[in-house]
Amino acid sequence: MTRTLLLAALLSTLPAARAQDAAVAAAPLPVQTPGLQPFVATYQVFHDGHELGEATLQLVHVDGARWRIDLGMQGRGLMRLTGLNLQQSTLFDTDGHAFRPLAQSTVKRHFLSTRKTVGVYDWTTHSVRWTGDVRAGHAGPIALQPGDMSGLLIDLAVIRDAQPGAALDYRFVDDGRVRAHHWVVAPQTETATVGDVDYDAMRANRIQDGGDDTILWVASGVPTPIRILQREDGADATDLRLIEYKGATP
Repeated sequence: MTRTLLLAALLSTLPAARAQDAAVAAAPLPVQTPGLQPFVATYQVFHDGHELGEATLQLVHVDGARWRIDLGMQGRGLMRLTGLNLQQSTLFDTDGHAFRPLAQSTVKRHFLSTRKTVGVYDWTTHSVRWTGDVRAGHAGPIALQPGDMSGLLIDLAVIRDAQPGAALDYRFVDDGRVRAHHWVVAPQTETATVGDVDYDAMRANRIQDGGDDTILWVASGVPTPIRILQREDGADATDLRLIEYKGATP
């Protein structure tokens, strides 16, 4: 089942009234966000320094206050065996401030196995549950707090909130896990190149347990990260480098 079909099924379980109630009740973040704009971004994917293939990140306007963000990543040839074949979508709404998850699907393929999970964020009961190939103890329910986001939504929030020298804090609630995400934006911008274009980009870094970290490079006026780098034990692991981006059909 593709991410589009998974999210279509979830849409039928989320009445418009519930989505509207969730948007009204959302607790706004301190920084006001401008209106979202649909986009489609294409990335070149590397892992351990080797080229894997391409990834697509897109933001789609569903209806009213509801949006969907999708990430699709697929390796070529033998690189399909690395486990980096991933499709993920988050359906969310926004009140102009917060990005509030409503539903999520994840499909991850590794060698001969496929893992599929679906999560529904219920803001009437302030809880989230996951179904499908859920790890033991990860089905929920997990109590939701105002401002909770999926990983894809946190990426959007970093783009929205990044300022040189800023410290950004979010709560990650995704795939049965809850974590505090602390990001630090470098005090000085640096040059990031996409094709023939140089951007004056901000580097935002999140240090994780065990010394792993994630780095996003974001540029003013660009709706998607210029680069997304995951490091493990101090070495580059998965690296998404922007090739191009364009507006999507709303």
